[in-house]
Amino acid sequence: MEDLFVLGKLLPTDKRAVAVVGSRKMTPRGMELTKKYVKELVKEKITIVSGLARGIDTIAHITALENGGRTIAVLGSGLDIIYPPENKELAERITKSGCLISGFPYDTKPEGKNFLARNRIIVKLSLAVLVIEGLRRSGTLSTASHAGNDGVEVFAIPGSEACDYLIDNGATVANSPKDVIKYLKQIESI
Repeated sequence: MEDLFVLGKLLPTDKRAVAVVGSRKMTPRGMELTKKYVKELVKEKITIVSGLARGIDTIAHITALENGGRTIAVLGSGLDIIYPPENKELAERITKSGCLISGFPYDTKPEGKNFLARNRIIVKLSLAVLVIEGLRRSGTLSTASHAGNDGVEVFAIPGSEACDYLIDNGATVANSPKDVIKYLKQIESI
């Protein structure tokens, strides 16, 4: 993996991580599903990786913290420029019990192309990617595409354009958090 900049601590247990991603414009259903899945994953001592974006990412990080879990936020900017700005306090909370990671040096502004690179890092840090919800054309699909290219299992919850598209194209259906947990236990026993 390329050089990464880290604020906070990466622990050996963070190798047991699942990326939780989805729409910035989440629905109430998406919010509830994120809370439900993240809460159960954290109970199993699974680190939650996401991108600190508005919507699903923010809820995934907050839910992990509220349930005593670890979370890693991967930024599409330098570690000194928190984007979106309203997540500055959340980023500070994450560094106390998890970490912020960036593939970009300090002073790098959050430009569109950076988020595609960020999505690649999210996948590299994860044993599986869980897509909560999203639109057919979204950054969520770029994360799933990176996962597919890297041989990382993609789980999708049926019921949104992005997830239904992913399922039609080979993603594993996640009907409950147990589906993701069972997969991790299977690959850990190999």
